[in-house]
Amino acid sequence: NDKTVLIYEMKLQGTRDQYEKLDLAIRTGRFVRNSVLKAWMDGIVKSRNDAYKYCKILADNPEFPWAKQLNSMARQAHAERAWASIERFYRNCQQGIKGKYPQFRKHTTRASVEYKTSGWKLSEDRKYITFTDGFNPGKFKLWGSRDLHYYQLNQIKRLRIIRRCDGYYAQFLIDHTRNIDKELTGKQRGIDLNLENFYTDSEGNRVENPRFLRQAEKKLKRRQRRLSRCQKGSKNRAKARQRLGKAHLKVSRQRKDWVCKLAQSVIKLSDLVAIEDLQVKNMVRNHRLAKSINDASWSQFRQWLEYFGTIYGVPVIAVAPHWTSQDCSNCGEKVLKSLSTRTHKCPHCGYMATRDQNSAINILKKALKQLATTVGHPESNALGENPLCPSLEIKVGKGTRRKRKLSQRCENPPL
Repeated sequence: NDKTVLIYEMKLQGTRDQYEKLDLAIRTGRFVRNSVLKAWMDGIVKSRNDAYKYCKILADNPEFPWAKQLNSMARQAHAERAWASIERFYRNCQQGIKGKYPQFRKHTTRASVEYKTSGWKLSEDRKYITFTDGFNPGKFKLWGSRDLHYYQLNQIKRLRIIRRCDGYYAQFLIDHTRNIDKELTGKQRGIDLNLENFYTDSEGNRVENPRFLRQAEKKLKRRQRRLSRCQKGSKNRAKARQRLGKAHLKVSRQRKDWVCKLAQSVIKLSDLVAIEDLQVKNMVRNHRLAKSINDASWSQFRQWLEYFGTIYGVPVIAVAPHWTSQDCSNCGEKVLKSLSTRTHKCPHCGYMATRDQNSAINILKKALKQLATTVGHPESNALGENPLCPSLEIKVGKGTRRKRKLSQRCENPPL
């Protein structure tokens, strides 16, 4: 069974004074993260344990009395955030990837504070939450469609309070084993992502691109103009900024909901899904297509495909996109064509299809070939599975010829 983390989100209903205290907690969490990052730059913090110890130093420092008011586990959680950015920077340097140096977090509308298993308490009916740290925000009502009665309290590993333009939200991170049995459909699907249609599969089915940002662009521009006309520091400017933020938030929620439902439907109707391993960060450098690429949310679609593939037991294979649109899916010969040519006509075998469907078939063939290679070499880990336990004899050392068999074997070898 694959362990997954469920995130249940509910809105917090409280008073203005309670929201101000939540803002103080969020600000203190940002202060702890930035302080740990500064200590790493100064050479004081050199490991994750040092980051934990530095949280205690901050709490005992009389110059920062607000640091002690934040829950101790919440301070550790924000120290983990700082150290995660440091580890990501080191990992990118080792892999030769050009990444940003860890940056200090600034005040933004969308911010969060994270608790672990203490500093908060749920009511018996699971409809109210009370914070028990030094800020003492009090009791909030939880608004949402999720029911927390299905899970034990020890399954809730973390609680994240997020501030958005339209209010404050509580995210419960629940440790839960989620597996769903799916009947085999006998269909293997290759997917070619594009901008004209959201995707075209190997069977010729197309899904239209909704273009949520383009639809709301007129409204966003109007609200942006109203914001620019307001005087800086005025209450009207704060209200205009909040209205603009809500409009952007609606677009992001529409996109996320649509992509999530589409990915689940694709997984349910397929036994294998092949997609392109697109480098979206490099593709958005094209300033003429950057807005359309970001609006299509290809990366988010792939993440949801991999997530639902794990739950339903459907392999999702990402292949290199090189020459997928140029090669003929029937005979394999290269047929060079420009981006404006939307029909594939092979002069060698006479095969004719749309450019996107031809690319989707090539993506599926590449995935099947990669899958066959992986199955033929069980020591590889291309599909993200656990490597098989070796059953061959291994050498003890260089100076002896004596061999021994492994004494420890996998208790649950992967199927």
